[in-house]
Amino acid sequence: MIHLSQSRSSIIFEEGDETLSIVHWGKKIGALDSSAEKAISAAVHKPHFHGGLDVAPRNLVLREHSRGFIGHPAIRGHRGGVAASNRFVLQSAVQKDQTLVAIFVDAIAELEIELTYSLTTSDVLLIDGKVTNKGSSDYFLEHFLYWLPLAEQADQVLDFYGHWTKERQPQRRDIAYGLTSREGFEGRSGHDYTITQIALNTSTNFRSGQAWSLAMAWSGNNIHHVERLIDGSKAIGAGEYLLPGEVILKSGESYQAPRAVAAFSDLGLDGLTNNHYDWIRGRSNHITKVRPRPLTLNMWEAVYFNHSFDGIKKIVDKAAELGVERVVLDDGWFGARRNDRLGLGDWVVSKDVWPEGLQPIIKYINDKGIEFGLWFEGEMVNPDSDLYRAHPDWILQEPGRIPVEGRWQQVLDLTKEGAYNHVLNQVDAVLTENNIAYIKWDHNRHISDPISDGHPVVRKQTEAIYRLFDELKRRHPGLEIESCASGGGRVDLGMIEHADRFWTSDQNDPLERQQIQRWSAMVIPPEFLGTHIGPTVGHQMHRTHEISFRALNALFGHAGIEWNVTEANESELAVLKSYIDFYKKHRGLLHSGDVVRSDVIQGNAQMYGTVAKDKKSALFTYMQLTSLDNFGPLVATFDGLDAKTLYSVKINEHLSAPEFLQKAQPGWWPSVNLTGEHLQSIGLQLPVCKPETGLLFEITAP
Repeated sequence: MIHLSQSRSSIIFEEGDETLSIVHWGKKIGALDSSAEKAISAAVHKPHFHGGLDVAPRNLVLREHSRGFIGHPAIRGHRGGVAASNRFVLQSAVQKDQTLVAIFVDAIAELEIELTYSLTTSDVLLIDGKVTNKGSSDYFLEHFLYWLPLAEQADQVLDFYGHWTKERQPQRRDIAYGLTSREGFEGRSGHDYTITQIALNTSTNFRSGQAWSLAMAWSGNNIHHVERLIDGSKAIGAGEYLLPGEVILKSGESYQAPRAVAAFSDLGLDGLTNNHYDWIRGRSNHITKVRPRPLTLNMWEAVYFNHSFDGIKKIVDKAAELGVERVVLDDGWFGARRNDRLGLGDWVVSKDVWPEGLQPIIKYINDKGIEFGLWFEGEMVNPDSDLYRAHPDWILQEPGRIPVEGRWQQVLDLTKEGAYNHVLNQVDAVLTENNIAYIKWDHNRHISDPISDGHPVVRKQTEAIYRLFDELKRRHPGLEIESCASGGGRVDLGMIEHADRFWTSDQNDPLERQQIQRWSAMVIPPEFLGTHIGPTVGHQMHRTHEISFRALNALFGHAGIEWNVTEANESELAVLKSYIDFYKKHRGLLHSGDVVRSDVIQGNAQMYGTVAKDKKSALFTYMQLTSLDNFGPLVATFDGLDAKTLYSVKINEHLSAPEFLQKAQPGWWPSVNLTGEHLQSIGLQLPVCKPETGLLFEITAP
C-alpha cells in the first residue's frame, strides 16, 4: 500500500491486478506495517454480488468498465470510433514524501496517463493528471475527470448556485442513487459555478463533523459530480468540461488536465475552509507576503461614465482625508466609450474625456499618497468600435454566424495571435505611459459561441487570459490585477495563481452580500475578496442601510468603498474614518487568522469570526439580518479560543449598531473579561438588535 498522510488526513492506495485503487480517503490513519496493510485490504474487500461480474467492486483510480466498474469512467475518448474501451496497466507508482506519482498505460488504446497526488501540510490534496497519445493516429479525448471515493458516512452533498448579484448560494441535499452533476458552460467559471463541491454527513455543520471537498483550479468550463452506485459505493468527481472536438491529441501530444483541489476535514466546514486558507497562504507568491491589502475606493458607482478631472478630484480629496490607499478609475476613460454600447476594444485614452491624458489626475492622486488603478475589459469588444470595424474576424463565432450580443458586446478571440497582441500591446502601452499600480479586469458576458476557425476553444481562451495576465505582470513588476466578471463570475481556485483580488459580486447591498461573502469565503481567503461599503441607498436593491451595517459587512475581506464619498454626511464620514482606521490596524489578523462561523446563531442572524493562529486575539461580528423569532435576544458563544486564557472582550461602539430595541444594555456591556472556556460554553447575552444592524467584538489576551 501507498500511504500519504498529514496532521489530520490520509489517503491510502493499494496496488493489485496491475492497477491502483483507493482504500481510504479521510481521517488520519497511523503508520501501517505489512500485517496491518493485509488486514485493511481484507477488511474493505467487497463480496461478489449475485447478478454482477465475477470480480469484487473496487475504488479504481481510473474506473475502467473493462475491470468490472459500473460507474462513470475517469476517461472517455476514441480513435475515430475505435479504441473506445480502456484497460490501463499500472507501470509504476512512486512515493516521495507525501506525493505519489503513478503512470498507467493502455497498450491497445495506445494511451499513457500520469497521475500525481500531493497531500500538503495543510491537509489539502492536489491532483494533477496528464493524458498522452502514444499511438500514430489522432485520439479524440471526450473527457478526463478526477475521482475520489467517499466514506459511508457521507450522505449529503453541498454545492453552490447563483446568478449576477446573487452568487454562491448554498444548496444541501441527500446523495441519491445515480449521478448528481453541476456543469458550467459559460466559457468562464461563472456566477452559477459551484466554487467547490462538498460531501458531508447529515450532522456536519460549521464547527464539527466530517466533510470531503473537491474543486477545480480552473476558470473555464467545468464539471462536478457526486455518484452513488447500486453496489453501495459513493464518489466525488470533477474535471474540465470539454466540448466536442476540443481536445484532439496528435501522436505524441499530451493533455494536461487542470489541477483538482481536494480536502478532508473532521472539524466541520470551518476545517475545510481553514485547510484551504493555510494552503493558499503558504504559497511563496501569496499576496499578503508582498504587502498588506490596500484600502480601495472604486469609482464605478461614484461616477459611472461621468468622468471629469474636477469631479474625481473632489472625491480624491475626501478619500485622502479618510485614509484611502488606492483609487480605481472604472469604465469610460478610453476611445469613444461614453456609454456601454460603444468603444470597447479601443484601449487608448480618450482625448474627449481626458484631453491631457491620465497623467494629471494620476499625479494628483499619487501626490495625496494614494496609488492609482484602472479598469479594462480586454476579452470583449463592442461592434461599434474601431477594433471591430478593422477586424470583425477577431471574435469568437461559428463561421457564417454572428453570436448573440451580451451587454452590446462580443467576445474577442484571444487564441488568434493578432487579437491577443492587440490587447496585450494596447494595455501595456497605457501601463507604460502612466503610473498604474493596479488594474481591474472585467468580463461582462459569458461565451455563447466559443469557436475559432470552426473549432471549440474554451480551453485555449482560458489559457490565453492566464498567459496575458502573467505577461502583463512580467512586464510591469508589482502590478496587481483584480479579476472581475460582471462581479463574481470568475471567482475560482485557478485564477488565484494569476490575479491578486476578486470582485466578489456587483451586489453591494450589505444584506444580500452577507450570504455571498459567507460562501465565497468557503475556499477563497478574505484577502482575495473585494468587500466595499456602497452608497446609503444601494444601487442594486435600492434599500437604505445604516453606515455601520455596511461597514461591518465590508470589514471582513479586502476592504474598500464603492461610493461617492462627497455625498456622505458628517456622521457617515466619522464611521468611514473609523472603518478605515480599524481595517488598517487589524488587516494583519483579518487576512491571516482561522475562520469561525457559529452554528449557535442561525437563520435570521449570522456570526463570523477570525481567530489569530496563536489565539491571542480575535474579531467577531454578529449581524442581525431580520427580526428575532423570540422576544428576547440570543446568547452568542465564541469558538476557536484557548480555553484557559483570560480574554478581554469589548464592543467596538464606533462600528457597531447605534441603536437597539431595549430599555437597557446587557449587564456586561460594553466590555467583560472571560476565559476562552467561558466564552465558548457560556457565552454573552446579546442586546436586542434592530434588523439589518450588527455588532463588532474585539477579543484580546493580556
